[in-house]
Amino acid sequence: MVEVMYDGEEQTKQTETPESGSTAFITLEILKVIKDAQQQHGLRHSDYQRYRGYCTRKIRRLRKVLKIPQGDKRHFKRRDVTEEKVKDERYLLIPLMLSERAWSHAMQLRQEANTEPRKRFHLVQRLRKATIYALQLQKLCESEKCDARTKLEAQAYVAWIHGSLHFELQMWKPAMENLNKAKMVYEKLISALSEEDQPVYKQRCDELAPSLRYCAYNIGDAAAMDDLLSLRSHAHGDLLDNLDTLMAQTKERKSEALSETTWRGRTFPVKPERVRLFLLADRALDASLTGTSSATERIEQLERHLMDCKDALAAAKEEVKNDPASKSRSGGPVTPMQLLVSYLTHIRVHRTIQRTNLMVEAAKAALADKSETEGRKTKPQDLTRLYEIILQHLLELQQLPGLEEDQEYQREVEAKTLAYKAFRCFYIAEVLAGLRRWREAGAMYQRAESYASKAQSQVPEMKVALTQLIEEVDGARYSSLAHAVLEDDSSDTPSQAVTSKAKKKIPLIDRLDEYREDPALATKQPNVVKLPPDMQPVPCKPLFFDLALNLIKYPNLEDKVDNAGKKGNPAGLTGFVKGLWGWGNK
Repeated sequence: MVEVMYDGEEQTKQTETPESGSTAFITLEILKVIKDAQQQHGLRHSDYQRYRGYCTRKIRRLRKVLKIPQGDKRHFKRRDVTEEKVKDERYLLIPLMLSERAWSHAMQLRQEANTEPRKRFHLVQRLRKATIYALQLQKLCESEKCDARTKLEAQAYVAWIHGSLHFELQMWKPAMENLNKAKMVYEKLISALSEEDQPVYKQRCDELAPSLRYCAYNIGDAAAMDDLLSLRSHAHGDLLDNLDTLMAQTKERKSEALSETTWRGRTFPVKPERVRLFLLADRALDASLTGTSSATERIEQLERHLMDCKDALAAAKEEVKNDPASKSRSGGPVTPMQLLVSYLTHIRVHRTIQRTNLMVEAAKAALADKSETEGRKTKPQDLTRLYEIILQHLLELQQLPGLEEDQEYQREVEAKTLAYKAFRCFYIAEVLAGLRRWREAGAMYQRAESYASKAQSQVPEMKVALTQLIEEVDGARYSSLAHAVLEDDSSDTPSQAVTSKAKKKIPLIDRLDEYREDPALATKQPNVVKLPPDMQPVPCKPLFFDLALNLIKYPNLEDKVDNAGKKGNPAGLTGFVKGLWGWGNK
């Protein structure tokens, strides 16, 4: 969270403790602060006296606001800023402004020393005073309350002040050493900061270059000059001992400014402030979710985050409408702002899937506990519906603008789709098993196992869950097959009993495609094959091989054969009449 505080003519920013509970750091952009103050208060026209007056007024205002007065109107009591008193960057501004006031007085005396040489002694004294205050600032910045960038800027500022003092004293070797240290730190900062913040530091490096050349000229010894310039590669001394570590921390802290972001190998700017705040909150969300043990609280956090995402997405879409490049686009590549909208949409869908997975875990826990199942009435149908929602979100991810040609991204989404299809098929099979539709359930179990086997190697983050699913499917599939077989054998109605008895009369050779336990096969008279086999008509002396004979189904003539075989037993109304009148009897 960022608050803007106004103090007279300047605007400063204070970083407070984030809601996630992470440690707050004090950030003071020293070079940027003094450059802005110098440009606004006289140094644009080399009016050092005006700038010195501004520094005096600024110090008075800061001490009054922070309640660090140095006595009253009659008595003076010195009160320096200590590390225990520092609560925000305004406390650091006091020694900085004191050093700037002494430095600006020294620069004013330098202008006046052209006509009054005695003022050069006063000039040196003011520079010594500036170095004392700069060292106080560095000591305060070295505390754990300040971030890495503030430490680096304080070290560079101290090196520059010392270099300026040695330059006036014509101590060329230490002057060149300190100025080189300051330049090197500023160059490192340039590599860590965004393009918006780099010009101030580049300008300072350009200002140091003439002084370094003049020092090298006055030293005259090429070997000594090479030793001084080797500071870039060796980075020795107290100032540069932890330079690499501080630079890494500076890059990490500066990335939180989010002037631009990178996604899927593409870098695009983040312009709306609401979007920047949301992306910062999204980075801290995972740590916040890890620190929450309750699934209900995590779901609530994700729902609040999704509401913020909705607002950020609306702001980004409004920015796209006002973007001339987006208006002129017709079938061409996506613009950076449109890519930002796709990125926010991806975050929204990803967080929605994460929330749905938490709901799935809660439903599984309730389904496993029978008492909870009865209370909450959780059924496999609920899990099927949740997985169907996840699959719809994955389909939305596949259709994001700007990612249609990203083959790797499409493969990742397809692999996740297969994984969630496996879970959906499993719970559909569970529903069918609850309805005692064993054969359909077995088919769905087999399909779930097929999907899980394909996705197991393609989705590493779901490998453990898919392995457990395959184990559950393996047992459930054989269980459904056994239930199907037992259901075929068990009969409750007379019609099923007649069908079962008819099946038992069929020889084993004619029902090899069916699995049925038949205890009669273990007796002395097993029904394996019918002997002798039934007679089958065959053509006599065929002229050609009749290949269609195997496909012809002859009609059933048993009823006619039976009627012809019954003699002396006329049937029907005609037989009755013949018997009544005596007709037809021999």
